[in-house]
Amino acid sequence: EVQLVESGGGSVQPGGSLTLSCQASGFDFSSYNLRWFRGKGARWVASSTSGNGALYADSVKGRFTVSRDNTKNTMYLQMMDLKPEDTGTYFCNFGGNWGQGTQVTVSA
Repeated sequence: EVQLVESGGGSVQPGGSLTLSCQASGFDFSSYNLRWFRGKGARWVASSTSGNGALYADSVKGRFTVSRDNTKNTMYLQMMDLKPEDTGTYFCNFGGNWGQGTQVTVSA
């Protein structure tokens, strides 16, 4: 059974930073691309590819960094210079599978 568990959300002021984690199980993590969304299926944020590549939405380029640790079956999203428009529930996605999400709130 595929399981995705996000963590690391919180409330920060504009300009702050957070690092989200997605702990995965139930599949060969190192062989697949995974994605971060803001809102379930709503707004794609970033992808971590199986070859350790990274792709980003234009709105987060230069501020967010996606990475993965295949030894821990975990994907990360380092979020810097956060803006109010980054507010939302962030979900980890693999195929048709979603985690429960972790809330990020950016406000003064």
